[in-house]
Amino acid sequence: MLRQLSRAADLPVVLRQLQKVGLRCKGKQPSNLVCVVSSFYSTNSSQLSGALLARANKSFKCGRLNSSSFFGLFQSTARNGAAAAAQQTNNYATEATIQIQRPFKLHRLDQGPETSVKLTKEEALLYYTQMQVIRRIETSAGNLYKEKIIRGFCHLYSGQEACAVGMKSAMTDVDNIISAYRVHGWTYLMGVPPLGVLAELTGRQKGSSRGKGGSMHMYGQNFYGGNGIVGAQVPLGAGVALACQYKGNGGMCYALYGDGASNQGQVFEAYNMAYLWRLPVIFVCENNNYGMGTSAERSSCNTDYYTRGDVIPGIWVDGMDVLAVRSASLFAREYATKKGPIVLETNTYRYSGHSMSDPGTSYRTREEIQEVRSKRDPISSFKELCIEHGLISADEVKVIDNKVRKEVDEATAQAKADAELPLQGLWTDVYSDCLEPKIRGAVDYDIDHIQENKGINH
Repeated sequence: MLRQLSRAADLPVVLRQLQKVGLRCKGKQPSNLVCVVSSFYSTNSSQLSGALLARANKSFKCGRLNSSSFFGLFQSTARNGAAAAAQQTNNYATEATIQIQRPFKLHRLDQGPETSVKLTKEEALLYYTQMQVIRRIETSAGNLYKEKIIRGFCHLYSGQEACAVGMKSAMTDVDNIISAYRVHGWTYLMGVPPLGVLAELTGRQKGSSRGKGGSMHMYGQNFYGGNGIVGAQVPLGAGVALACQYKGNGGMCYALYGDGASNQGQVFEAYNMAYLWRLPVIFVCENNNYGMGTSAERSSCNTDYYTRGDVIPGIWVDGMDVLAVRSASLFAREYATKKGPIVLETNTYRYSGHSMSDPGTSYRTREEIQEVRSKRDPISSFKELCIEHGLISADEVKVIDNKVRKEVDEATAQAKADAELPLQGLWTDVYSDCLEPKIRGAVDYDIDHIQENKGINH
């Protein structure tokens, strides 16, 4: 039983089970059980010191366990040992050391990202809040689409929140990101408030692109969208990285695409040029296992997308673990800005269909979706991890959840009530730098270009 533990916080649960069955030594030396526990800790947490082992040896008696001593010992270990470096304030940790659970896979790399990472209370609160806001935005967007207030295409990010939040945490002010059309969450992370996202979805003036872009065309500072053509953003991302290299500002660019776009020829062309020019670009394949309605295994002869760059190094990371994604992104950023391109595959899962017009259950079962939700959900898993390590309390979680719900609900109401642009909005801000007074190419129409610069990207 103890050999199956993955976290020190699991120990009290196991102990209660042991107490119920009245565990006895049955002729074994007391040290045997201690060795099992010691082996667990040396392999997973390295937290049992010599002094602690000495205490443990004294706690075991041949016959019935001295349960109060044993239980007290490991209650303390579970609370403090799981976050060995934690500083305690009001019985809550301000920092913890976390072990990444699913190992990274490497391609053409001798060393990979850190598998033991630090997490502060402030970071825990931030990441949890960001993931919850994204989830609530997407839930609201889904409801607005069903109400026919959002029209056209609408691709939801629910289930993939850890990918965006983990990558964003590794970015600096000079870094950039370009993606495909599943970008509501990224728009929020790059500085657009929930109202700006939801109003854009409903086609209203308070939207990030003043309602003219919709679901697939949102932009922000250092955020180049939102691109509707499958795979087209990948060479554009290489171009953004070329601009960083040309300026010498030390920045890089995430170029995101899905497993469905991974077989596009332009992806490999971008790989090739980026490698030849040593561009500071991180090619990120957000592998949610289904390209529209086709599973990765049915569409690709090589589903190890992190190896697809050939001579370009690659990393596979659990995209449902925000800390794993952060660790991989920090490593990838360091590599890209010093040596050139790298491929990052985030293995993740989307709960909704490809878009709102896809029920998402004709090519996978409801049971499959529910299993991922119950066992691998990025938000629930991170919440439990933070509570176990004493970084966040259950009360703090409730406060965050209520605040996020209220903020998104209010933004939803405003997005529904906001006005649409007038007709002249069609020929407003067509050019970022208007060198001609008239709209070019408008046959039989004499239209003056109007410049307001009110979009979020002006």
